[in-house]
Amino acid sequence: MTTPLAVVTTYFDALEAGDLATVADQFADDVVWHQPGDNQFSGVHRGSDAVGAMLGGMMAVSEGTFSLKRNAPLLVNGELVAASVRWTAKRSGAEMDGTGVDLMRVVDGEVVEVWLFTADPAQEDTFWGRS
Repeated sequence: MTTPLAVVTTYFDALEAGDLATVADQFADDVVWHQPGDNQFSGVHRGSDAVGAMLGGMMAVSEGTFSLKRNAPLLVNGELVAASVRWTAKRSGAEMDGTGVDLMRVVDGEVVEVWLFTADPAQEDTFWGRS
């Protein structure tokens, strides 16, 4: 069986390499994603299709520049894995450079739930905009 640490390591390695197919392969079909803030991507997204659409929307708004990387070792507590992250993105006339924590719950080798925490929700809301 694949450990939670191995699944989340694969997820971040793929995300940092731009391998979105491998990123998507780490999610359970019924994954639940909790996106913070008060912007067009905020809220609870249910299912891998909804999560994929949200991530695709972020890439579209950021004109393909959205990038997220780990900035510390992954932390594990049973089926939970926490990642300290930094992300950047640009779009016509705006830039974002933020930090936060991604918390993922892994069951049976798949990410089943994700909670994101941001250090500056106002910055994210301004960058992503309202729907």
